Amino acid sequence: MDPLSSISEELAEIDGQITDIFRALSNGFQKLEKIKDSNRRSRQLEELTEKMRDCKRLIKEFDREVKNMERINDPNTSRMLNEKKQSMIKELNSYVALKKQYASNLDNKKIDLFDGPAEDLGEQNVLLASAMTNQQLIDNGNQMMDETDQAIERSKKVVHETINVGTETAHALKAQTEQMSRIVNELDSIHFSIKKASKLVKEIGRQVATDRCIMGLLFLIVVGVIAIIIVKLVHPNNKDIRDIPGLAPPAMTRKLLWNSY
Repeated sequence: MDPLSSISEELAEIDGQITDIFRALSNGFQKLEKIKDSNRRSRQLEELTEKMRDCKRLIKEFDREVKNMERINDPNTSRMLNEKKQSMIKELNSYVALKKQYASNLDNKKIDLFDGPAEDLGEQNVLLASAMTNQQLIDNGNQMMDETDQAIERSKKVVHETINVGTETAHALKAQTEQMSRIVNELDSIHFSIKKASKLVKEIGRQVATDRCIMGLLFLIVVGVIAIIIVKLVHPNNKDIRDIPGLAPPAMTRKLLWNSY
């Protein structure tokens, strides 16, 4: 039975995961020896580097769990767990050194175990952890916690600023939405006015056309009456032309008395 299981199931589980990663790293580096193609060797080395990252994360989890249990563990158990952790760190460091050796052979192409300056510092911390005392490890952990608190405070400040910007943006969008609503209402009013004006223009057009027709008919009547008057004056004895109502009949021609004899 695994002695870690009697202490903590979580520690035993983490230890099992780390053991599996170490086994995979061992097999991976043995396989790397047989690969001749530089591209394949580079890809294989990157996969092994990713496994070492996972291993480092698990060792940190193991260390946190050990520190959480220091109050309830006896000195012998704490010493055994610290020795177990130091053994894990040393084994990981051996694979890190082996990785660097292979990376140097690949045209001195550096394959970083951790991305960025902060991660490089983290790798150095792993390499030096085996040489630190418990007090140094505690002091280093406290320093990291302080840096983490500062980073959290900076993150809170950024979040607060982001919330303020979002609030201002929401107010601006609300104002723009209200303005767009007013514009839409004004456009509807203009559209209604245009329709009303168009209807009024059509009615005026129809009225003008009716007036023109009436004026045309009156003009024709007047022309007809004038024509009848002219014809009546020119041919007064023409019986086919009726007398115009209201117009006096033409005077009778006076005959001389001597014409009757």
